[in-house]
Amino acid sequence: MKKYIILFFSIVQFSMISAQEKDTTFILKGIEISSTRKTTTSFKEPSAISIITSKDFSKSRGYGLDDALSLVPGVFAQSRYGNQDIRITIRGFGARGSGERSNSGTSRGIRILLDGFPETEPDGRTSFDQIDISTMSKMEVIRTNASALWGNGAGGLVSVSSNTTFEKPFVDVQTFYGGFGFNKNAIQVGAIMGSGKFFLNVSNTNSDGWRDHSSSTQTLLNSGIIAALSEQTKLGVYLLGTTNVFHIPGPLSQTQFNSNPQQAQADTSYYKPSYSERDERRFNRLGRIGVSLSHSIDESNDLSATAYINPKYLQRSERNSFRDFTRYHVGGSFVYRNQFLLNENIRMTTTIGNDEAYQDGAIIFYQLKNGQRDSIITDDKREGANSYGAFAQEEIFVNDNIIFSLGGRYDNVTYFAENFLNPTNLSDKKSFTKITPKIGITYLFNPTHSFYVSYGGGVEVPAGNETDPAQGQLNARSINPLLQPIISTTYEIGTKQLLDIDRFLTKVVSYDAAVYLISTVNDIVPYQNGRFYLTAGETRRIGLELGLTAQFDHGFTLSTSLSVSNNKYVDYTIDSVFTKRPINLTLSGKLISYKDNKLIGIPDYIFFTRLRYDASFVEGLYSELSLQNVGEYYADDSNILKVPSYNIINATIGYSKVLSFYDHLTLKGFITVNNLIDTKYISSAYINPDFGRVSTTSKQAIYIEPGFPQYLIASLGLSYSF
Repeated sequence: MKKYIILFFSIVQFSMISAQEKDTTFILKGIEISSTRKTTTSFKEPSAISIITSKDFSKSRGYGLDDALSLVPGVFAQSRYGNQDIRITIRGFGARGSGERSNSGTSRGIRILLDGFPETEPDGRTSFDQIDISTMSKMEVIRTNASALWGNGAGGLVSVSSNTTFEKPFVDVQTFYGGFGFNKNAIQVGAIMGSGKFFLNVSNTNSDGWRDHSSSTQTLLNSGIIAALSEQTKLGVYLLGTTNVFHIPGPLSQTQFNSNPQQAQADTSYYKPSYSERDERRFNRLGRIGVSLSHSIDESNDLSATAYINPKYLQRSERNSFRDFTRYHVGGSFVYRNQFLLNENIRMTTTIGNDEAYQDGAIIFYQLKNGQRDSIITDDKREGANSYGAFAQEEIFVNDNIIFSLGGRYDNVTYFAENFLNPTNLSDKKSFTKITPKIGITYLFNPTHSFYVSYGGGVEVPAGNETDPAQGQLNARSINPLLQPIISTTYEIGTKQLLDIDRFLTKVVSYDAAVYLISTVNDIVPYQNGRFYLTAGETRRIGLELGLTAQFDHGFTLSTSLSVSNNKYVDYTIDSVFTKRPINLTLSGKLISYKDNKLIGIPDYIFFTRLRYDASFVEGLYSELSLQNVGEYYADDSNILKVPSYNIINATIGYSKVLSFYDHLTLKGFITVNNLIDTKYISSAYINPDFGRVSTTSKQAIYIEPGFPQYLIASLGLSYSF
């Protein structure tokens, strides 16, 4: 921790010297954020916050959030099979969400918003079926505990915004082609209607996948109307629908990975039949209707509210059964804000609000026959969750350069399960409640340079599938009585600055740096590929994050992010009976201590840098070269299975320019070579995996999900503005 603090305060000292040299008020367009439940700038917030614009991810496939999050310090976004099936980790939160029972296509521990509506379900899981980043305008990433504002599962927050910032009507058509059968076509339409705007995004994406049995196809429609009903009132109506199919190749052993990483999971003594033989897949059809309303009562008071309904029909071939899910997710929020001027030097802002989210629905299990649904029903049940939260926050502004923040939130998350085949023994209900605080102090050297200190609490209840009892547990209920919420405490200091230098060949420099200490009790740990979950007594994460962007003369821009952390178990003792298969709780096993072992699934360091060159000799021509270096990490609590570090290099050349013969038409396109040096690496790994027989004489851990080899993406588009 000491070395992190020394390095951090060296950065602070430099920033204070910079502030003394030039008191700038230079503010870039689009620097405002809204993910903190109000419109403000990140410099005023006592939290680590990153903003990603479409320029940062417009040269990718636009298929998964991992294409956009690589530049954000503290974030580890892993593509498991090359589609929306990704895992997002922020400062270690969400690291456990990889395994056979982790519901492929979902992440946990991180809250995801799309246009202000939650993609995250009441139990904390998030699927990415409804997100297409190629039609998005920007993302805001809160890289710290956000539970005091957003509640359960808010170890971090990613807020995605559709393109509603246009000033003129437009039509944009773009097509993408790439390796392994990748093809995507997208159209965006924006229209001005009086005092309102209408947007429509439609995309269709298909991929054969580079691994066997990893093909996918997605069709998505996202539209909305944002209108000013009066000078004080703004209404938004959003309609979203998608159909998404993706196949799952499964994990490999080290031997299988070494011999042929492209293969799907081969038959072992445990995986019978294999993933491809049972056609392991997800077929998700879902939609959402959402309404948002904001109203300014007067200069000192305003309110906002949202409401949505999200119907879902999900089908899965999963773990030797076929499952039909029919669900609906409904909810809304209400926020009231009051600004009060105490005197000429002190003003106060009070924010209060609440959130409600409810999900319910039936699940029918069928026998699986040749990868298809058989007529024989093996289980019939109902699973649901309700999440309610109420929060309050007080901000005190002193002389416009000191901001005191104090807030807290109460959350109540209730799970319920009803089994129609065995209602007496397997119907159950359980509630989790928690109050989380947030305290912060921000000092503004000027409007684009700040220093902050914060203390925040976090809460994360077990996700729905994590509440399953351990296999063989005596007197088992549907909901594991042993699990408790993850309770975390984050201490953080940070600094942010946007500096208009315009000297020494440098035009603009922006950076943010943060040092944090996170103490967590009841950290949830998966066992046997997530068949059941237990809790670690206490864990600790210490880290340093640095993000830097510098614009130079002659068209060069350098963007860099660095995350360095130390993550370990402080108190963690487990009965060895839980680490073996099959489980028999009537046996007493030997106690095993993992104290001082590394936390699983979290690299010690992540480094990303990108150099962009905008050519002066050909207007609109640009090129980019990027490097991502991910450090090694462990996939098991005993710290035996090590995932090696790797380096990925990507290169892009592109063109975007308004045509000289028709100034309303823009031609754009790019060619990107991903994994330029064809690195063979592990992109994701099962956590605490099973061991399967890979030969007649040996067993190996089945946990490796290989990363993409070298492949090319090319895109061509036209945009017409009226």
